[in-house]
Amino acid sequence: MSVTDVVRPVQPISFDQQFAGEVPKYMRSECKNNYKPKLSVERGYDPIKAENAIQQFRNAVKDCDLTDSSDEYLVKWLIAQDFDVARAEKMLRQSLEWRRMSGADGILDSYTPNEVVKQYFSMGNVGLDKFGCPVFVCALGRMDLKGLLSSLTKKEYFNYLTWMLETFVVVITQANNQTGCRTRKQTFIIDLDQFAMRHLTSKPVGSFMNAGAAIITMIQNYLANYPDQFRRIFIINAPAMFPWLFGFIKPLLAQNDVPKFKIFGSNKKEWISALQEEIESDQFPSYYGGSMTDPDGDPKCPSKLNLGGEVPRSFYLRKNPPVAKDYMETLSISAGIGGKKRLEYNVDDAHSTIRWEFMTEGGDISYRVYNKNNKNNSDDLVPHCRVDSHLVMEEGLISCDQPGKYVFEFDNSYSYLRKKKLRYHIVVEQPENSQ
Repeated sequence: MSVTDVVRPVQPISFDQQFAGEVPKYMRSECKNNYKPKLSVERGYDPIKAENAIQQFRNAVKDCDLTDSSDEYLVKWLIAQDFDVARAEKMLRQSLEWRRMSGADGILDSYTPNEVVKQYFSMGNVGLDKFGCPVFVCALGRMDLKGLLSSLTKKEYFNYLTWMLETFVVVITQANNQTGCRTRKQTFIIDLDQFAMRHLTSKPVGSFMNAGAAIITMIQNYLANYPDQFRRIFIINAPAMFPWLFGFIKPLLAQNDVPKFKIFGSNKKEWISALQEEIESDQFPSYYGGSMTDPDGDPKCPSKLNLGGEVPRSFYLRKNPPVAKDYMETLSISAGIGGKKRLEYNVDDAHSTIRWEFMTEGGDISYRVYNKNNKNNSDDLVPHCRVDSHLVMEEGLISCDQPGKYVFEFDNSYSYLRKKKLRYHIVVEQPENSQ
């Protein structure tokens, strides 16, 4: 008997849909009290032995404002750090800071994905596995990462990334509420068909990072802020270069996460068999060996996910250069020797935030952000980087761990002939708990 024979199927979520941010509540009568998935998720730890570590961890983070303080939530951080309480505390506190800086808590209400990611970023929820975990499919090999990065600002990319990660949590919670299964996990099918070295090395003109860095950043944010959240990752159609690529990913993984990967090459019979072993056929697309189709019979189920594809150049940002905003200030920067300008900002309260956005006319610019300590030494917070701010608005923020003087240095000394006009807006925001 399939999962759908026991409980009403969870409505698959397409990633071109914006969530209102509130998880739907289901009446008890809609949940099957006797719901039993075909298989159960292993804890991966001894709950009796873990009890003491959980209590120590709870005491260590009792000053933190947690939206979830259950044992099930806390133990995820301990699992990721092999039950080292001190390391788990550090990881959780860093994640809470990330949530504050990224606006993760309100991202589902404040952000709407734009058309290019709706149409060309491949990720979709298609159903449940036999453990009651939501199944997500990503056709990474078919995604035009170069085109996507050419079409997104840094802020848009990180907003979408945060939105997507928070959406995973919503879908998992919806599935748990509807099935009565408290898995708090998800399953991925990552299709690397057509994946090539260009997916890693291509850096579009005007882009803030190359494609390889974009993939690694996605993985880092997921693992650092949503620990022990995936039950299984199926990698299918892996190219010959994948063992080399996995060598970069493996150090990011917790020890207990490595066995959760099942990696297959292009032998379709092998990976279809593996998928069907853990996912009922009616819970994933016919295109991948299941029996699910769209109402019109399409085996790729485009109503539930897109398979990527080439991004039209009409989306590219360099065809639409940035426009200065009314509130921006203007600074002229000479070429050659003397082509440096410094802007200093005093920060009075620890944990303040400095946000900035700037663009240039006349070409690119190099900049760095650093703070001067009491000994008048400087610590780089944003190392020297040369950005195509004449093509894309450069945006960013930093959290200031301590009061002091923070400096933005703009450098055009490498340009012998062209002076630049800088249009900028930099603001210091006090922490929320300051008077």
